[in-house]
Amino acid sequence: MFHFKNDHLTVFQSSLYQTTSAIIQTDDVVIMTDPNWLPHEVQTIWEYVGRVLGDKQLYVIYTHSDFDHIIGSGAFPEAKVIASEELKAHEHKKAIMQKVSEFDQRYYIKRDYEPHYPSVDHAISRDGERLQLGSLSLTFYKAPGHTHDGLFTVIEPLGIFLSGDYLSDVEFPFIFSSYIDYKKTMEKAATIMENHSIQIHVPGHGSVTNNPDEIMRRLKESTYYINHLLQGGEKLETHCREQYPFFEGMKSIHFENIKLARKEDGEDH
Repeated sequence: MFHFKNDHLTVFQSSLYQTTSAIIQTDDVVIMTDPNWLPHEVQTIWEYVGRVLGDKQLYVIYTHSDFDHIIGSGAFPEAKVIASEELKAHEHKKAIMQKVSEFDQRYYIKRDYEPHYPSVDHAISRDGERLQLGSLSLTFYKAPGHTHDGLFTVIEPLGIFLSGDYLSDVEFPFIFSSYIDYKKTMEKAATIMENHSIQIHVPGHGSVTNNPDEIMRRLKESTYYINHLLQGGEKLETHCREQYPFFEGMKSIHFENIKLARKEDGEDH
């Protein structure tokens, strides 16, 4: 599962959808994102955290409420949870946990912990909100569009950008909440790049990169997709096939994106 590692950041990558779990560690704190997917993968993450935690406090940032990103929540009962206020107040918590149950039922999966919807200790309510955790300063930004409760996190002075299910190198934008919000979130991501010294990008799905040109390429590709969705047609499909190697497996989401964008664009006018 080890996908990326340096002095302060270790990233695990699941076999399913290249879903990532990041662990940031310093002398005084350990921060984790979205523990997932399969039981042995969650166990591997749990064991690693146990080795590095010591007497430090563990924090878990949930980037959004999609079930694959909260499926490991029950394995870390000692953690303090950080998420958006929208995730905390989600109206469909039971339905999300039902998806976890259906996944485990479908694949005959047993877990040695009880999955549960995260209980949020620090609910982020505004852009630019900050939290000081030991020597690390975390700055948060609301990131709606994929889901309504998404959250960007910038961790300084390490220059780590945790983007959740945005700016992926393996997925075009998945718009499950709002096309208009997604466009604004891409503009916000560009502003984050301008205002912070981003050194490492960790997407929710795909590969970690510490290449500034690659980080900007991901922003450019996602923005291109969003801006051309309503008029892209075959040209946009061809572009997606060239950029995203698993496009055929996710093509139905592309067509759902178009439907949602057309609906919102019509209502906006």
